Amino acid sequence: MATLLASFDLTLLITSVVKIVFLTFLVILPMVAYSVYAERRFSAIIQDRVGPNRTGIPLTLFGFKKDIQIFGIGGLVQPLADGLKFLLKEDFTPRTVNTFYYWLAPCLTMVPALMTCVVLPFGSELDLSFLNPLIVAAGGTGFTAPIKSVIADLNVGPLFVFAIASLGVYGIVLAGWSSNSKYPFLGGVRSSAQMISYELSLGLSVIPVLMVFGELNLSKMAIYQDANGWLLLPLWGNGLTVGRWVLWVPMLISFCIFTVAMFAETNRLPFDLAECETELVAGYHTEYSSMKFALFFMGEYAAMIIGSGIAVTLFLGGWSIPFAPLLGLEYTAGATPIWLGILHIATFFAKIVGFILFFILIRWSLPRFRFDQLMKLGWLFMFELALANVVLTAVLMIWFPLKF
Repeated sequence: MATLLASFDLTLLITSVVKIVFLTFLVILPMVAYSVYAERRFSAIIQDRVGPNRTGIPLTLFGFKKDIQIFGIGGLVQPLADGLKFLLKEDFTPRTVNTFYYWLAPCLTMVPALMTCVVLPFGSELDLSFLNPLIVAAGGTGFTAPIKSVIADLNVGPLFVFAIASLGVYGIVLAGWSSNSKYPFLGGVRSSAQMISYELSLGLSVIPVLMVFGELNLSKMAIYQDANGWLLLPLWGNGLTVGRWVLWVPMLISFCIFTVAMFAETNRLPFDLAECETELVAGYHTEYSSMKFALFFMGEYAAMIIGSGIAVTLFLGGWSIPFAPLLGLEYTAGATPIWLGILHIATFFAKIVGFILFFILIRWSLPRFRFDQLMKLGWLFMFELALANVVLTAVLMIWFPLKF
């Protein structure tokens, strides 16, 4: 036991906990809340409406004569009001439901979406050696190397994401089945059929990327793209070679398939047949209220954020800055200044925000598919195109061998 405690790396534990708290509670969950706000504001702009532009403090509930209206900040505290509303609403559980699975379903929707963020490299590295004098004074050993901006630097990152993210469908199916109501049941069946259809295309769309990199480590993919151009923007380093430009076509096809499949996997318009109001009232979460409904809502937006992070890492360079070597901002292992590490983190989340705005734009621009059209697109077009793209990538790599 003493030997085990002596070999225990307390610094690794502390940094891991700090990264988990930072990424989950200070980044992902606030982004979930403000993605809802952004969607409401963005849709208002598209539809020529005002949208939420102020938030009031309901002092009349406490006996005062007048509420306080908060002006001038664009309704930025609206997500706080929405969260408080969900917390204070009555948590009603119908008598006919299967209670255990009815309560379990929202958790199975939210938790997998958050777990997948552990393999996302949200930055390069942070040199925290300037804190060593304080740590040594407190009895610690200090930082002997820069800290990686990833919680778990796995060598099977994409496989981990697909394995964990696919568990989210169980929450939706359980919600539909345990509600003992026809509309939730139909929504759960639709969602399971839809996810099975588009997970095939989603997985096949990533195979050409993995073939090109010959690597399953997301951090190494981001580092390579920082020095040699993004997959979709090969304009510096080795990205200027003929082979990289020839492979740009299958990479673009992979990106398009991946993006469409992500829309389907997250039940976003035009693929929201599992919860469409015109046919199924609210789909699989018809019988849910209060925070259980909020967990479904949060799970959808968290899945959007993680999906955007995977797309950014695979195709858009992850945390890398555009034209970094030309600007003198390239990543150097073990020698990246703290300001550049922070800039990398900001760049990564800025790309995710741009991707989420694209999600919102598509939702408020396109009509909903019929379910037969959705299934036909997944099985008769997306699947075949993704499979043909794998073959095309293999043939091009034989003709134009690359060393990554």
